[in-house]
Amino acid sequence: MNLTLRVWRQKNSQDKGHLEIYQANDINEDMSFLEMLDVVNEDLIKKDIEPIHFDHDCREGICGACSLVINGIPHGGKKGCTTCELRMRNFKDGDTITIEPFRAKAFPVIRDLMVDRSSLDRVMQAGGFVSVNTGGVPDANAIPIHKEISDKAMDAAACIGCGACVAACPNASAMLFVSAKVSHLATLPQGKVEREQRVRKMVAQMDIEGFGNCTNYYECEAVCPKEISVKSIAMMNREYMRALVK
Repeated sequence: MNLTLRVWRQKNSQDKGHLEIYQANDINEDMSFLEMLDVVNEDLIKKDIEPIHFDHDCREGICGACSLVINGIPHGGKKGCTTCELRMRNFKDGDTITIEPFRAKAFPVIRDLMVDRSSLDRVMQAGGFVSVNTGGVPDANAIPIHKEISDKAMDAAACIGCGACVAACPNASAMLFVSAKVSHLATLPQGKVEREQRVRKMVAQMDIEGFGNCTNYYECEAVCPKEISVKSIAMMNREYMRALVK
């Protein structure tokens, strides 16, 4: 399989950046998208050309580091799939593929296809946790939780914080990410004690970071590799209104 790549190259956040064209030759259709980039980079290094910088870590669809916009769609558009899980068999021989970084005010470009997503970490630090006093706290597994509730919490907890929802949203909103964290913790008994404080702090930090608001485009749900439902946004809105009233 031979492909033409249009890759975004940018030295740093101050650089204007531009698209450069590279050839990806003899690509095995069973390779992942990142493995294909590895092959291209090996060829660039042999030619004494600066390799393409991109984020990766686990390459198992768990960490969310593989933040690429492929042909205009975060993670490439295959439902429930991260970039590292995207196989080259989803493309055709001779295709031209455009590869860009996630674009959002809160995600400044570090270099090429790498962006700084620490804004999501700061939102989590603002309140995405459960505080307990050590000592007489019962074991979590000893607290009876109805299966319907635990399933709902685990569906929200599946969020890997990749930021694809932000990259896909016309408003660069992080509400799907934030709502998944809020919904996860507010649903379980351990998280109910701090529910009002948590949602207020996380929403406030989200605004400070420069993320936009949700206007129900549903683009976030469409590209989420863990298929987080926009219903979690509705739950977060209810939690926020509850916190303000209380």
